Amino acid sequence: MNSAIVVIGIGEMGSVFACGFLRCGHPVYPITRGEDIATAASAMPEPELILVALAEGDLQPTLEQIPHAWRNKLTLLQNELLPRDWQQHQLENPTVISVWFEKKKGQESKVIIPSPVFGPHAKLISDGLESIDIASNILSHEDELLYELVRKNVYILTSNIAGIVAGGNVGELWADHREFASAVANEVIDIQEYLTGNSLPRTKLVNGMVEAFDGDRAHECMGRSAPARLGRALALAAEAGIDTPKLNEIAAK
Repeated sequence: MNSAIVVIGIGEMGSVFACGFLRCGHPVYPITRGEDIATAASAMPEPELILVALAEGDLQPTLEQIPHAWRNKLTLLQNELLPRDWQQHQLENPTVISVWFEKKKGQESKVIIPSPVFGPHAKLISDGLESIDIASNILSHEDELLYELVRKNVYILTSNIAGIVAGGNVGELWADHREFASAVANEVIDIQEYLTGNSLPRTKLVNGMVEAFDGDRAHECMGRSAPARLGRALALAAEAGIDTPKLNEIAAK
C-alpha cells in the first residue's frame, strides 16, 4: 500500500485532491476544522505529504501549528499566496500549486487552464489530479512559480475588485471595460511588486490574466470575497506608500 497523505481541510477543494490521491492508491487522513494538528501528527508521524487546503485567512495560524516532522512535506494551494507567506515560518521548500480549477458544491470540477505546480511533491500532486482528469503542469524553476502565483493574484484581484463596479463576467469585463480593468490590474501589480520585492513582467502578467479570462469567459467577476480583497489591497498600498487612484475610486463607490 502507498504511504498515507494528510489533508488539512476537507472542503470542496480538499475533497477534490483527496479523491485524486485515493484514485492513485494513497490512504487519505483528513484533519477537519477544530481538530488538533499535534494530536494528528502523533497518530500519523510519517505521511507522504500534507496538503493544506484551507481558506487563505486560515493559512498563517495553521502553519504556526505544523510540527517539525511535517515541515518538509507541505503542499500549499491558497489564493493570494506568495513566497513570503511560507518564508515567515522558515519553510524553505514547500510544494505549491496555483489552482486553476473551480469546484462548487454539487457540481463537477471545472478547469479554466492547467494548474502549475512546483516543489518536491509536484509529481504526486500532478498524478493525483491527472487521475481525476484535471490538467496540471509541473514547473522546473522557482522563478516560474513566482510568476504563476502573481498571475493568479492579478486574475483574482483584478476580476473581483473591478467586478465591484463592472459586475458581469470576466469576458464582459475585458470586452467592455478593458481600460478600466487594465488600470486596476496595474495597481494590483504595483502591490504585488511590493509584496514580492521584485520587478514584475507587467505585459506578460496581463496577457496571462487574459488567457485565464479566455479559459472561462462566463466566470463571474465579483465573488463574495471581493470587498475584503479590496480592503486588503488598499491596506497594503497604504503600508507601502503606493498610489492607487483606481482602487480608491472603486472603494468610494
